[in-house]
Amino acid sequence: MFAKTFTAQLNGLTPELISVETDVAKGRHSFNIIGLPDKAVDEARERINIAIKNLGQPPPAQGNRKVLISLAPANVNKFGSYFDLALAVSYLKAIKVISNLDDKKMFLGELSLNGNLKPIRGTVLLAQYAKAQGFTDIFVPAINAKEANLIEGLNVYALNNLKELLPSSSNSNQNKEKILQPIPKTKIKFNHNLKTDFENDLVDIKNQPEAKRALLVAVSGGHNIGLFGPPGTGKSLLAKAIPSIMPPLSFSEILEVTGIHSVAGFHPENLMVKPPFRSPHHTSSYVSLVGGGVYPKPGEITLAHRGILFLDEFPEFDQRVINSLRGPLEDHQIIVSRAKTTCIFPAHFMLVVALNPCPCGYKNSRLKNCICSLRQINQYARKISGPIIDRIDLWVKVSEVDHQELLTANRKEDSSAYFKNQIRQAREKAKVRFLNYPFSTNANVPLKYLKDLIKLKPEIEQILNQASKRLGLSARGYHRVIKIAQTIADLDQSAEILQPHILEALQYRSNFD
Repeated sequence: MFAKTFTAQLNGLTPELISVETDVAKGRHSFNIIGLPDKAVDEARERINIAIKNLGQPPPAQGNRKVLISLAPANVNKFGSYFDLALAVSYLKAIKVISNLDDKKMFLGELSLNGNLKPIRGTVLLAQYAKAQGFTDIFVPAINAKEANLIEGLNVYALNNLKELLPSSSNSNQNKEKILQPIPKTKIKFNHNLKTDFENDLVDIKNQPEAKRALLVAVSGGHNIGLFGPPGTGKSLLAKAIPSIMPPLSFSEILEVTGIHSVAGFHPENLMVKPPFRSPHHTSSYVSLVGGGVYPKPGEITLAHRGILFLDEFPEFDQRVINSLRGPLEDHQIIVSRAKTTCIFPAHFMLVVALNPCPCGYKNSRLKNCICSLRQINQYARKISGPIIDRIDLWVKVSEVDHQELLTANRKEDSSAYFKNQIRQAREKAKVRFLNYPFSTNANVPLKYLKDLIKLKPEIEQILNQASKRLGLSARGYHRVIKIAQTIADLDQSAEILQPHILEALQYRSNFD
């Protein structure tokens, strides 16, 4: 007796189709799984055997049966617990307990010993893949059904227990198949109530108009930003308020972000409808940020994809971690190579860093004297390499706030809602400019399109050239000034880059000392 079902696994973020072929023959008892299974797949024999027995069906490890299950393609390593449900269904089809399941159905899920389905990782990515491969139905654990059901044109069946696929007996003792119904399509609820959605609002941060203006420019154009200044001036608070002014994710971005977080093992009750905000501690390891492992998983850099990566106390991170940002900030991806596999993880994020100007934090402070030696200051500064400094578009100094201003009334113009409206208008203007291009923000304009899409009048170009020579800007810095200036022009709803725009952009590139 032969039966076949289909399942899939993830190699990093890339799905791979796996067919499960089962042959049941009479003979000396044996039960084997072949096709390069790892330990987790090999142990599925015991999980499946006990689960099927506990549901009152003849298990594979019983009677005079020779059961062989082959996972194809045979030359691909199989790992994880994605296959349990497909293995069990394939066996039950082979012994004619289940009959009416065609080859357009995919099965995903881990079995417990009582037949219950446990959650798996990366369900939305696997569901997308199933649709692309021509499958019409997908059976997943109930806890994963919400994310799988985001995919249009695919019927999603939420299973709590394997017995839901087994036939039931009617009062006349005639077997008939249970009729499972696909669950209703997932509806995404967008809540734009800032007061309930976000813990931090810019209105709660006193003074700091320059820093808030820099945040406005950075988010409007998708630029990286560095905040530096003495302790207690609000650098971290400013960074943590950025999510309250970020534009919402599009539907395709929701799928992308939810898929990444699902692969990483996060199964949120609500889908990832807001840009992620990741803030790893400065003691985080290289692998935890970049990603990796025997079977590579995404790290913090990839988990910040389409959102914000905030690195507080930036110089305190390991230098290897800091330098690992160089590639992702340019290429928007991370390539993790292992002996068995190579994975490409997306890494399109906005980098926000906060740091003190010296080890004690009070270099150039108005309130306290710096106690660091020149050698300590130089050692501290060397922790951040020139290439990293050059890749951060805006540098802004966050100065001490006078105490009498700390209890002043909040201004409406400082609220996140006010900033978010300006950012929306600026991004819409940029979107129109980049309508026929695969990018939508100024920070992401490739160099080959820069001259055609962002034009400078001769007098503005002359100011830029003179200032760049005086400041010693690199070629990268020169081009980033142009992009920042365009963002500032968009905020002003200006049709072209004017002198105040280019001067403000230059100020952000020369502000770090």
